[in-house]
Amino acid sequence: MAASLTDYRAVLGAPGAVAPVCASAIGRFPLAMHSLATLLYVRETGGSYTVAGAVSAALLVGTAVGTVVQGRLLDRLGPTRPMLVLVAVYLAAVTGLVACIEGRAALGATLAVGLLAGLATPALEGSSRALWSDLTPPGPRREAAYTYEAISLETFFVLGPALAALLVVATPWPGTALVVAASAELVGTTWFALTAAVRRRSSRIRAARAAGSLAREAGLLGVFRRPGLRTVAVASLGFGLVIGSAEVGVLAAARFAGAPAAGGILLSAWSVVSVLAGVLYGMRPWPRPLHLRLPVLLGGFALLVTVMGLLSPLGSLVALGGIMMVAGALITPQVTAHSLGVERTAPADSATEAFNWMVMAAVLGVSAGQAASGAMIDVAGPAGYAAGGVLGLLAAGLLWLRRGTVAAADASREPAGSLA
Repeated sequence: MAASLTDYRAVLGAPGAVAPVCASAIGRFPLAMHSLATLLYVRETGGSYTVAGAVSAALLVGTAVGTVVQGRLLDRLGPTRPMLVLVAVYLAAVTGLVACIEGRAALGATLAVGLLAGLATPALEGSSRALWSDLTPPGPRREAAYTYEAISLETFFVLGPALAALLVVATPWPGTALVVAASAELVGTTWFALTAAVRRRSSRIRAARAAGSLAREAGLLGVFRRPGLRTVAVASLGFGLVIGSAEVGVLAAARFAGAPAAGGILLSAWSVVSVLAGVLYGMRPWPRPLHLRLPVLLGGFALLVTVMGLLSPLGSLVALGGIMMVAGALITPQVTAHSLGVERTAPADSATEAFNWMVMAAVLGVSAGQAASGAMIDVAGPAGYAAGGVLGLLAAGLLWLRRGTVAAADASREPAGSLA
């Protein structure tokens, strides 16, 4: 089904939606600030790039693992109480991280505290997405809600790192960016957890658990044992690989062309195009069947990024920018498709955990893509990041082979709805 502008307006104005939408916007904004703010903070207080990168990586790994663990807890206990506990632990962990950085603590201790801060970072993304199953009916309006989530995250990923870099260089204390990010996370999460819609969802989950009607996925992997959800995770991982490679590659290509500042401009324009295209695509999505949409969107995106890499040695930023804007039009539609994939392959009472598996897959994909792209650029010059596009094409091929798992889950699922 296609979403119209009326659907977008109706979603944001749905009864009970305004408070959690505003709260989650504040709490999710720092998502892309944390790691960069930490890296720059460590570097500016006398640490090497190696040490700064290690601390930032510990925070990122903790966040990736924490999203999945938290997702399972939030689905079993309801969002409100666990989130308030997480806020307290996160506050203590971030305070400890600042103390370690300021006190030039041993690297092992700083890494441990950074890992804890990542584990305790409230996984607001999955809870925010899962709440829409309570606030909107299945169909175009729910698809519009997921598109809003994708667009808002894309906006945060553009503005967050820029704000972190600005606060580090423009304020007297290099820890300002980390403190601002943590404060937004604390305020937004606390407000979100206490909103009426979230408290109602928590009450329903507790009642369902008491009645023994919650579906329980056995084993360490939990809901990830479902074949259809694993296929959607491949799509999220492949997307992360490609976009992580491209982000590093575009900056390298701009430097190679003698205009390093142009890299940031191109990436910002890329995100703007992604947001606009996401709204338009939601009105007329193609291909309509989700099991076909996942491999087609990833394959097209990966192919265009491969072409971008091959064009980079020519030094023409105009040609690179033209292909890049076309590729950017496929970013938000993919993130929206991942949200729809979760809804169609996972049970409603495991939605938060399932969404957080997607977040983890994307984060790991971006990290691997950035690392692989950087290594290939060192070896082959700016064309090296085409390797990320090739990896994305391989992931798209795997998605095509596994498309039946999504189609089967979609065909067999019960009518979507909120928790009863």
